[in-house]
Amino acid sequence: MTIDKQQQYDQLFQRLDALCDGESDPIALMATISCELYHQFESFNWVGFYRNVGNRTLKIGPYQGGHGCLTIDFDRGICGRCARQMQLLNIPDVNAEADHIACASSTRSELVAPILNRHGDLIAVLDIDSDTPALFDRCDETNLARIAAYFLI
Repeated sequence: MTIDKQQQYDQLFQRLDALCDGESDPIALMATISCELYHQFESFNWVGFYRNVGNRTLKIGPYQGGHGCLTIDFDRGICGRCARQMQLLNIPDVNAEADHIACASSTRSELVAPILNRHGDLIAVLDIDSDTPALFDRCDETNLARIAAYFLI
């Protein structure tokens, strides 16, 4: 039986609710969420967090997949743009983006969401890459925004 994408997200959130219940450590949350997202969706080739470490700098955090960039300045890349604008970015064709940083040459589309704490401060960006062009849709955008709620601690 094939389940649709929203059903996959519903299953993901059931697991995340159970796994993350009572957890307040952001690194533990990032590790658990990146693992669960990566394993839930076959088309997600890289899932991870870039942590805001101050001085307009993102540093790699917990992730699943191949190597990611270790440091990203807010002025570079899709993740940097997300950090600057503090808004979700759905990039259907990364090769059409002049500021895309190619950590993996196979990546074709990317979805990046800002992660804020309860005070509205940027603590990280959640980055999901796929080798499939234009993979991400409104369903992914809506559900990725839901992930941010785990960090409102």
